[in-house]
Amino acid sequence: MPESVKPVSDFELNNYLGKWYEIARLDHSFERGLSQVTAEYSIRNDGGVSVLNRGYSEDKGEWKEAEGKAYFVNSPTDGYLKVSFFGPFYGSYVVFELDRENYSYAFVSGPNTGYLWLLSRTPTVEAGILEKFVQMSKERGFDTNQLIYVQQQ
Repeated sequence: MPESVKPVSDFELNNYLGKWYEIARLDHSFERGLSQVTAEYSIRNDGGVSVLNRGYSEDKGEWKEAEGKAYFVNSPTDGYLKVSFFGPFYGSYVVFELDRENYSYAFVSGPNTGYLWLLSRTPTVEAGILEKFVQMSKERGFDTNQLIYVQQQ
């Protein structure tokens, strides 16, 4: 987890479960060229979290999916998990800002400032949420000039 990022406390997994739309991200090979990206979270039999990421590849004209698993690093009330899509290799998944009342948006970091996402329960967000995301991310050392805004239609 980046030193500049602190996970939210009073995190409630049951409120976080379900489908999220990716609104913005920093570029990575595993998502490159994908639009209509969503993430779906559900409880695993072993108490962890099942992760299903899905996005549409315009170039290939097909949907891409990646299934993973996540587990809390410390307390389940901290928004700090480790996630894996490749066997025993885990990376940080840190929720550093959240709409605590409705769980309608989340700002998420990976293991360093090269990984950043804005997730929302809806395919679009209000301008104020986007501005807050950019400002908070920039303050924490993320290169917000490199953000990709995900087409959801």
